[in-house]
Amino acid sequence: MNIADIAGRLVEFDPGTIVSGFWPIRSEVDVRPLMSALASRGARLCLPAIIDRHTIAFRELIRGAPMVDMGFGTVGPGPEAQVLDPEIMLVPLAAFDARGHRIGYGAGFYDRAIARMVAHGRTPRLIGIAFDCQEVPLVPNEWHDVALTDIITETGLRHF
Repeated sequence: MNIADIAGRLVEFDPGTIVSGFWPIRSEVDVRPLMSALASRGARLCLPAIIDRHTIAFRELIRGAPMVDMGFGTVGPGPEAQVLDPEIMLVPLAAFDARGHRIGYGAGFYDRAIARMVAHGRTPRLIGIAFDCQEVPLVPNEWHDVALTDIITETGLRHF
């Protein structure tokens, strides 16, 4: 079974729920099939857009809308796209541990974005997307690092 099938079955949400995905880079799981499956179930999709060296915003992903270079080898919706606050976030990672901590590629972009949402009273469900082989014994973490709610791998859903 693949990750899109597993997540498609196990991630519950109401139609209209805002879900952020990501355009894969390096060895990240390609979540585009999962995003398509979630959209077919009524999710409203968005992707991260790098605003400056420290900030990402989540712009609405509309089928057929132009995509622009976001840096880090990824693309996303342009500045004309609506900025949304995700209720469910599919989070990329390079490694994770059994506590739900992750190491990413983006210099803290996700941690800062999540902290901003929490400061404004929004607490998105954070679902890491990874392969089992990306699990490590311990991810070093600091006070500002945000643990994930769940991880989905090719063998299933792990809840923390």
